[in-house]
Amino acid sequence: MEIRRLDPDEPVRDQGLVARRLMPWPLVNAPFDGSWCVVRPGAESGTHGHREHEVWVAVAGVAEIVTADGVVPFAAGDVVHFRPYEEHQVVNRSEEDFQFFAAWWDLEMAERFAARDEE
Repeated sequence: MEIRRLDPDEPVRDQGLVARRLMPWPLVNAPFDGSWCVVRPGAESGTHGHREHEVWVAVAGVAEIVTADGVVPFAAGDVVHFRPYEEHQVVNRSEEDFQFFAAWWDLEMAERFAARDEE
Protein backbone atom coordinates (compact mmCIF):
# COMPACT_ATOMS: atom_id res chain seq x y z
CA MET A 1 0.00 0.00 0.00
CA GLU A 2 1.13 3.54 -0.72
CA ILE A 3 -0.62 6.72 0.41
CA ARG A 4 -0.26 9.86 -1.62
CA ARG A 5 -0.66 12.79 0.76
CA LEU A 6 -2.20 16.06 -0.29
CA ASP A 7 0.39 18.78 0.22
CA PRO A 8 -1.47 22.09 0.67
CA ASP A 9 1.71 24.02 -0.15
CA GLU A 10 2.08 22.33 -3.56
CA PRO A 11 -1.10 23.27 -5.49
CA VAL A 12 -0.93 25.25 -8.71
CA ARG A 13 -3.41 27.53 -10.48
CA ASP A 14 -5.54 25.62 -13.00
CA GLN A 15 -8.72 26.86 -14.72
CA GLY A 16 -8.93 29.68 -12.15
CA LEU A 17 -8.77 27.20 -9.25
CA VAL A 18 -6.07 26.04 -6.88
CA ALA A 19 -5.44 22.42 -7.89
CA ARG A 20 -3.16 19.50 -7.08
CA ARG A 21 -2.82 16.84 -9.79
CA LEU A 22 -3.18 13.43 -8.11
CA MET A 23 -3.48 11.23 -11.18
CA PRO A 24 -1.74 9.90 -13.15
CA TRP A 25 0.18 8.17 -10.39
CA PRO A 26 3.02 5.92 -11.56
CA LEU A 27 2.12 3.24 -9.01
CA VAL A 28 -1.53 3.08 -10.11
CA ASN A 29 -2.74 1.91 -13.51
CA ALA A 30 -5.98 3.90 -13.69
CA PRO A 31 -8.15 4.63 -16.75
CA PHE A 32 -8.58 8.26 -15.65
CA ASP A 33 -6.69 11.37 -14.52
CA GLY A 34 -7.67 13.45 -11.52
CA SER A 35 -7.05 16.54 -9.41
CA TRP A 36 -7.89 17.83 -5.95
CA CYS A 37 -9.38 21.29 -6.47
CA VAL A 38 -9.99 24.22 -4.13
CA VAL A 39 -12.19 27.16 -5.08
CA ARG A 40 -11.40 30.08 -2.79
CA PRO A 41 -14.23 32.35 -1.54
CA GLY A 42 -15.38 34.59 -4.38
CA ALA A 43 -13.40 32.63 -6.98
CA GLU A 44 -14.63 30.76 -10.03
CA SER A 45 -13.24 28.51 -12.72
CA GLY A 46 -13.22 29.54 -16.32
CA THR A 47 -16.14 28.20 -18.34
CA HIS A 48 -14.77 25.26 -20.27
CA GLY A 49 -15.65 22.04 -22.06
CA HIS A 50 -13.39 19.21 -23.25
CA ARG A 51 -13.46 15.87 -25.03
CA GLU A 52 -13.31 13.84 -21.82
CA HIS A 53 -16.13 12.75 -19.54
CA GLU A 54 -15.65 14.34 -16.11
CA VAL A 55 -16.94 13.63 -12.60
CA TRP A 56 -16.66 15.97 -9.64
CA VAL A 57 -17.07 14.74 -6.06
CA ALA A 58 -17.77 17.63 -3.67
CA VAL A 59 -15.82 17.14 -0.44
CA ALA A 60 -16.15 20.34 1.61
CA GLY A 61 -18.13 23.54 1.40
CA VAL A 62 -20.81 24.89 -0.95
CA ALA A 63 -20.56 26.23 -4.50
CA GLU A 64 -22.60 26.55 -7.67
CA ILE A 65 -22.24 24.75 -10.98
CA VAL A 66 -23.04 26.83 -14.03
CA THR A 67 -23.96 25.14 -17.34
CA ALA A 68 -26.14 25.95 -20.34
CA ASP A 69 -29.00 24.48 -18.30
CA GLY A 70 -28.58 27.07 -15.54
CA VAL A 71 -27.11 27.36 -12.06
CA VAL A 72 -27.29 24.46 -9.60
CA PRO A 73 -26.12 24.34 -5.95
CA PHE A 74 -23.24 21.89 -5.39
CA ALA A 75 -22.31 20.89 -1.83
CA ALA A 76 -20.19 18.38 0.08
CA GLY A 77 -21.45 14.87 -0.66
CA ASP A 78 -22.74 15.73 -4.15
CA VAL A 79 -21.40 14.14 -7.34
CA VAL A 80 -21.85 15.53 -10.87
CA HIS A 81 -21.04 14.11 -14.32
CA PHE A 82 -20.28 16.30 -17.34
CA ARG A 83 -20.63 14.85 -20.82
CA PRO A 84 -17.87 15.47 -23.38
CA TYR A 85 -17.86 19.08 -24.62
CA GLU A 86 -20.53 20.14 -22.09
CA GLU A 87 -19.42 23.60 -20.97
CA HIS A 88 -19.29 24.00 -17.20
CA GLN A 89 -18.03 26.30 -14.48
CA VAL A 90 -17.83 26.23 -10.68
CA VAL A 91 -18.42 29.41 -8.66
CA ASN A 92 -17.85 29.86 -4.92
CA ARG A 93 -20.05 32.64 -3.54
CA SER A 94 -19.57 31.51 0.07
CA GLU A 95 -17.04 32.74 2.63
CA GLU A 96 -15.26 29.38 2.92
CA ASP A 97 -13.15 27.25 0.58
CA PHE A 98 -15.01 24.79 -1.62
CA GLN A 99 -13.09 21.55 -2.24
CA PHE A 100 -13.73 18.77 -4.72
CA PHE A 101 -12.02 15.90 -6.50
CA ALA A 102 -12.24 15.90 -10.30
CA ALA A 103 -11.67 12.79 -12.44
CA TRP A 104 -11.79 12.71 -16.24
CA TRP A 105 -11.43 10.03 -18.92
CA ASP A 106 -11.96 9.28 -22.59
CA LEU A 107 -11.62 6.28 -24.91
CA GLU A 108 -7.91 6.91 -25.55
CA MET A 109 -7.18 6.86 -21.80
CA ALA A 110 -9.21 3.66 -21.39
CA GLU A 111 -7.30 2.00 -24.24
CA ARG A 112 -3.94 2.92 -22.66
CA PHE A 113 -5.20 1.50 -19.34
CA ALA A 114 -6.24 -1.77 -21.02
CA ALA A 115 -2.86 -2.12 -22.79
CA ARG A 116 -0.93 -1.52 -19.55
CA ASP A 117 -3.19 -3.92 -17.69
CA GLU A 118 -2.38 -6.72 -20.14
CA GLU A 119 1.39 -6.32 -19.55
